[in-house]
Amino acid sequence: MRSMINSTQVSYFTLGAYFDTGVFKYLLFMVTLSLYMLIICANVLLIVVICMNRSLHEPMYLFLCSLFVNELYGSTGLFPFLLVQILSDIHTVSAPLCFLQNFVLYSYGGVEYLNLAIMSYDRYLAICCPLQYNTRMTFNKIAILIAVTWLCPMLLCFVMTSLTNSLQLCGTIIKKVYCDNYFIVKLACSDTTINNIYGLFVTSLSVFCPLILIIFTYIKILKICFSGSKQTRKKAASTCTPHLIALLNFSCGGGFEIVQSRFNMNNLPNILRIFLSLYWLTCQPLFNPLLYGLNMSKIRIVCKSLVFA
Repeated sequence: MRSMINSTQVSYFTLGAYFDTGVFKYLLFMVTLSLYMLIICANVLLIVVICMNRSLHEPMYLFLCSLFVNELYGSTGLFPFLLVQILSDIHTVSAPLCFLQNFVLYSYGGVEYLNLAIMSYDRYLAICCPLQYNTRMTFNKIAILIAVTWLCPMLLCFVMTSLTNSLQLCGTIIKKVYCDNYFIVKLACSDTTINNIYGLFVTSLSVFCPLILIIFTYIKILKICFSGSKQTRKKAASTCTPHLIALLNFSCGGGFEIVQSRFNMNNLPNILRIFLSLYWLTCQPLFNPLLYGLNMSKIRIVCKSLVFA
């Protein structure tokens, strides 16, 4: 029987999903670095555009700004770590850094879903209750919604990470390319019932509740569109299409991650499993700025004026 190790005594974890890429690791490093720089530039540009232009100080764009900040937050929790591991021959990570990354990536996912839910609620008010929009979506309400979007996932993930840190572990090998709470819990020798129950609770609050709100709001929006004028349908399509694409993209990426983590995927090539594992963390930070920047006419006009000024 393997010896029981208290997680507070573990000094490092080994990431077991990496494989030797030989000289190609330098090419992989450059591709990953380029992707990270592109994500930073695109998201920072749109944050600056929204913050510096008063014409964009509207609820929809402020929620978008929060979304772009979250993309930077999640990317910073992943990409610098990946870059170091790509060049390293020994894929180990200190326990404190591992738990910190675990907290950042899970809270990033929670903030993303809540932000998308609040954006759908904003579109619901704008399309279904246009006369009451300004009175119901006040600056104070916007500030409260954004604060809740960030604070709730942070609190939930802090408790989750603390519960995982208190487990007794029987190993240090995580079969991923980054630190993942589910795989750390799988290393436990002690009872994980509380962790599993709390994990379901966090998933329900962070994923299913926002999805229910999004589905409800879009059912209402579709009813208005089908019964409204052509102008109403055009407005709904222009503002809701990017949001729905972002939601489907992130949900598919998250779904792939859940499936390949919970079920035996040994029949899949290792490189494909790594791609599915990273997709939900890299797709949104890259696609969202392009998606909203190209589809939102106000943002597109301001960006053109800055670039070609």
